[in-house]
Amino acid sequence: MSGEMSREVCVARFAPRAVLFDLDGTLLDTIGDLAAGANLMLTELGRPPRTLDEVHSFVGKGIPNLVRRCMTENTQATEAEIEAAIGVFRRHYAEVNGQTTRIYPGVIDTLEAMRELGLQLAVVTNKAEAFTLPLLDRMGLAGYFGAVVSGDTLDVKKPDPMVLHLACTLLGVNATEALMIGDSENDARAARDAGMPVLLVTYGYSEGKPVDTIECDGLLSNALHALDHIVRA
Repeated sequence: MSGEMSREVCVARFAPRAVLFDLDGTLLDTIGDLAAGANLMLTELGRPPRTLDEVHSFVGKGIPNLVRRCMTENTQATEAEIEAAIGVFRRHYAEVNGQTTRIYPGVIDTLEAMRELGLQLAVVTNKAEAFTLPLLDRMGLAGYFGAVVSGDTLDVKKPDPMVLHLACTLLGVNATEALMIGDSENDARAARDAGMPVLLVTYGYSEGKPVDTIECDGLLSNALHALDHIVRA
């Protein structure tokens, strides 16, 4: 059997009623704006800047975690300094949010195809709502999604499965009828604990952890490959 046939046989397929998407690193490449906001913060606080690769590895668990790692990775900062830095970051990031962000290849075609299949779509992100909603509007993606659950919508964020359950409730489906698409272990853990399958993109952020070492139901080098995993109910 050829390698192509073997891959075809091994592709896991699902018949979801809804698809939940992570945002940063899955739908949108936001790393330039995040790095700009982080370095504007660090400059204002008199600290050395971080490289793009460093910021890339810090993204995934929301703004407080990003700021904490910028402030403490290979250096020191007090809790009071970190708390103050979060406010500084938010002020700068609000100015640059969306300036260099780009939509990943295949994303628009994927969303269009899923909409034609009648699937309900949602975004579940650890990014705060104050940045998530304007960014989706700015990038022309807001109209695709029937629900958006941000990092501060609840008191918890991914990998807690409650955020995925909320998205499903807002879409009117059960968690077992949904499919999660993300780029990190946070997404995989949240989906597993919510009882839904998960596909991970290989081009995302993943907090510096190789995505092919994370347990999931399939890896996507392009968002369009998600369609290979979906069959009509």
